Amino acid sequence: MFRSKRYFIGLFLPLVLLGFSISASEALGQRARETFLYAPPTVSLAADHSVLNACEGDTSASLVRLNATATSQSANPIRYNWTTSAGRIDGTGAAVTWDLSGVRPGYYKAFLAIDSGSGDEACEAFSSLAVLVKCPPPPPPVCPNVHITCPDRVELDQPVTFTSSLTGGSGNVTPMFNWTVSAGRIIEGQGTGSIKVDTSGLAGQTLSATLSMGGYPLDCSASCSISFPVPLKCKKFDEFGEIARNDEKARLDNYAIELQNDPSRTAYVIVYPGQGNRSGQVQTQRTRIVDYLVNSRGFNAGRIITIVGPPRDEMMVELWTCPQGATPPKPAP
Repeated sequence: MFRSKRYFIGLFLPLVLLGFSISASEALGQRARETFLYAPPTVSLAADHSVLNACEGDTSASLVRLNATATSQSANPIRYNWTTSAGRIDGTGAAVTWDLSGVRPGYYKAFLAIDSGSGDEACEAFSSLAVLVKCPPPPPPVCPNVHITCPDRVELDQPVTFTSSLTGGSGNVTPMFNWTVSAGRIIEGQGTGSIKVDTSGLAGQTLSATLSMGGYPLDCSASCSISFPVPLKCKKFDEFGEIARNDEKARLDNYAIELQNDPSRTAYVIVYPGQGNRSGQVQTQRTRIVDYLVNSRGFNAGRIITIVGPPRDEMMVELWTCPQGATPPKPAP
């Protein structure tokens, strides 16, 4: 009976030992796999600009700074291999400069491949980054500040000068001067910053000079206006020869009413002696007219000026009224 039990134990013991041996081997293999588990490298990219403003042919520098963040669990150094779809990479390693100077507007990419092993694909990682190059529209044109200086003194029938000055405005425009006038005639300076205008016959009118600046797609203009006074002229109110005293008084009464309507006017009395007048008759006529205006009509003697003209066939008297500043009448020859 005991021999039989020993027989069974001897029969199954090798099998049990073999099972323990297999289980131990599997456990050791699992620990080995856990010890040598491999993690691939990683990489990410960042840029200081995602958009560049540059136009084709622009000679100014268009630079983007690229920075790579890479990780690797191996002890081998990381190698960086940069490529681009356009432009040039300056530098090596994790931080480089991407020069996109002179490229056409559009989207461009920078590519980075890293490896930390012997060239096995499991030791490599890749990343890329896009940048937009765009050509901004040109700035809108700006008119200059146009200032026109009018002449400070105006004389009838004398030329006047208008002068312009410009400040500011778009700097890439060559200004063109185009003058127009509302009256008169430009006699000098068209196409320049200053013109001279003939003003003959413009008494009592207004003259406007307008400067339109060519070269701008805008209305860049300015104007300046001056007015010419109505010329001050003396007016002959009446004339008579040797008439009855009462008729002369009636003429002088009407003359006095005209002068009273404008107290600023001066009376001019021109006496033309006749060929057959007696000596002193002209002086008598002058004195009689002044005495009547002063004593009968109440006029200030300082407002009455008498002039003796050249002789005529018969004595003649002219009555004139003159505004202040007007040129006094002259006796007709």
